[in-house]
Amino acid sequence: MARQTTPSETTVTQRSDRAAWAWPFWPVVPLYPYGQRPTLMQEVVKETIWTFDQYQGIFYVVVPIRMTVVRLQPTGLLVYAPVAPTPECIRQVRSLEAQYGPVRYIIQSTTTGIEHKVFVGPFARRFPQAQIYVAPYQWSFPLDLPLSWLGLPRKRTQVLSEGMRLPFADQFDWATLGPIKLGLGPFVEVALFHRATRTLLLTDTLVSVPFTPPAVLDLDPYPLLFHARDRADEPLIDTPENRRRGWHRIALFAFFFQPSALDVPTLTQAFKEAKNAPDRSRRAYFGLYPFCWASDWQTSFEALHGGGRAFVAPVLQTLIFNRDRTTVKTWIKAITQWQFERVIPCHLEAPIAMGPTEFKAAFNFLEPDHPQGDRPLPAKEFEFLQTLDTGLVRRGITPPAEPRTP
Repeated sequence: MARQTTPSETTVTQRSDRAAWAWPFWPVVPLYPYGQRPTLMQEVVKETIWTFDQYQGIFYVVVPIRMTVVRLQPTGLLVYAPVAPTPECIRQVRSLEAQYGPVRYIIQSTTTGIEHKVFVGPFARRFPQAQIYVAPYQWSFPLDLPLSWLGLPRKRTQVLSEGMRLPFADQFDWATLGPIKLGLGPFVEVALFHRATRTLLLTDTLVSVPFTPPAVLDLDPYPLLFHARDRADEPLIDTPENRRRGWHRIALFAFFFQPSALDVPTLTQAFKEAKNAPDRSRRAYFGLYPFCWASDWQTSFEALHGGGRAFVAPVLQTLIFNRDRTTVKTWIKAITQWQFERVIPCHLEAPIAMGPTEFKAAFNFLEPDHPQGDRPLPAKEFEFLQTLDTGLVRRGITPPAEPRTP
């Protein structure tokens, strides 16, 4: 019979976990779980590719953020899109170094996602022998600072440029999407193709929504249970069904910001209901739960899930990629020359089983004969994003979308 853990042992374990998950620089990007970031390491291709998942969000709308590590030949490791270098994360990477050699290269793969950019400098400093390669056209706001001021080691950092001969070019192909000119700064993403395993590494351009919660969220199910409720006065009950229910609603929030199936009550009503909440602690936002879901909200999730298909996130479709269709299509043409069979993005499901044909189909929304794009999603789900788009253009923050031309 298994030995039960004593209360004192449980306390020691909890303290150990907190120390391993510690991320003291969380105020730079103050997202949940703030100073505690668990890391889930998983092997994707035996002895060759590993993913390291953490999570982050606002008001418990949490989604995974992923780093990928690839074994180099004859020795060494390449890191794509670093996550927070917590003691736990670094310990996991060191375990790979002990078997396969040191981290030799670190790739900062985007210009726009601060949740990806903010960790590169701190991560690079934990591996002083590694060379850092960053996507071109980097920018920062409110001041456009040099890379060294953003924490990237000056002597070890190079900006990726067209025609550049990379030291790992014998094992990887790469292609840069962008720059797509926006308001504050351009959108750029660098894709890597690992030939030996036929694996494509992406950052934000493609996603697939899992039906069950991503495994990393099971390390802290509180956000799932928080959003599984229908009312503020309902208790948080941990069941597999409630975890799934919470995840489905979180996914709708993450992609549409204001899902059509969501009705936000008035503050007066929200505060009134908060008085009857079983948990009025700070962690529970003092009982506030300002959400009211329509009875058919699950239909919206089923359309978003789409049987697990891969697609371009609505915010990219509506606010970014339609600004420069030609540039995006040029990048797609380069990507689809590679014979990949799996894709590992930096968010949500991974790996995604797909090849060049399925990849190209995910971008059909760019074509003139696809007014709604290749997205089996109700048009009403895009209403908030389209309103946001109109406001940004009117204020001169972003350029207008390109007209559709044959």
